[in-house]
Order: sequence, then structure tokens, then C-alpha cells
Amino acid sequence: MVNLRSPRFQLLLVLQVLMLIQSKVLCYQYKVGDLDAWGIPTSTNPQVYTKWSKTHEFKMGDSLLFLYPPSQDSVVQVTAQAYTSCNLKDPILYMNNGNSLFNFTSLGDFYFTSGEPGRCQNNQKLHISFGNGSAYSPSYGPSALPDSAPSYPTVFGTIPAPPSSAPSQSFPVLMVAVIGFVVCSLLSGNL
Repeated sequence: MVNLRSPRFQLLLVLQVLMLIQSKVLCYQYKVGDLDAWGIPTSTNPQVYTKWSKTHEFKMGDSLLFLYPPSQDSVVQVTAQAYTSCNLKDPILYMNNGNSLFNFTSLGDFYFTSGEPGRCQNNQKLHISFGNGSAYSPSYGPSALPDSAPSYPTVFGTIPAPPSSAPSQSFPVLMVAVIGFVVCSLLSGNL
């Protein structure tokens, strides 16, 4: 029987926990527009959301964070046709708390616009093409952007871009589980 209070067991338990902590996080939360947040694009940066979506590669489980004053704006998810025509009737999803989070749970094209009348016409809208490795707004097209868009600084530093190809995380977790099993078996005398 294993003595759970022995220093040897506790050290091995701490090492196993540290190995689990080192595994990478698989999901990212992206603040839409970075420093520009969610609002009407300025005349100096009318393509802010096109540029922003072009510089990010989204994966299953990632999420979009829309930040805006709740008394002045909202976010609606709409169909492609409603996105093109700026039709705000019958949205797929309506968010208005100023701190709106949208999670990617399926592949496809996602269309967002402001829920306030007139703002969609002023380019406060976002198209994410998720699942084919690209994200851009078709109203401008990818050719309208430079090949390497700059990283936008934030109050806390630059926002890291997700890795271009993240290795599978199932192996490290499996390895930690096997090591834990072997250690526990050794301590209990079963191996």
C-alpha cells in the first residue's frame, strides 16, 4: 500500500502536476479589433475588422470577445445575405452586454455586425471563414491587405498570434498519464 504522506510520494505527485501544467492551452480568446475594440471604424482605418480577421487563424474551441459600451452598441450574428445587405432583422444571435463572447463550436462562415442601425453600412461588421485556414472579409478580399499584417500592441504588450501548426496535445497528456501510472505502481510495489 502506498503511503500518501511519504515525502517520496508527494515529490512524485508534485512532479506529475508540474508536467500537466506545462502542456499548452488549446484554445485562444481573441479580442475583436484588438485596441480598436468593437465600434465604427475610423476614416483612417476603415478596414480594421478585415485586417484583424486576416491576421488571425482560428481553431475549434477558440472564442471572439466583443468589447463595447452596452448602452451604445450590440453584436448580432447574421446570415451571409443579411451581412451583405446589412439587414438586422431576424439575427441568428443577439448579444448586448458589452462583454460578448462567441465560441467556435463548428466549422463554417460566421458573420457579425453591430445591432445598431446604420453601423453595418459604416463597415462595423466582421466575417470569419473558419475551417479552411483563412479568415477575411469578402467585401475587401485578401488582396487588399499586405502579405504580412502588423501585430497590434495592447496595454499589456503584443497579442500573440496562435502557432501556425500546433502539434497534437494528446501525446503529452497520454505520456503524463502513463508516467503517473508507472510511478504509482512502483510505489505500491505492483511492478
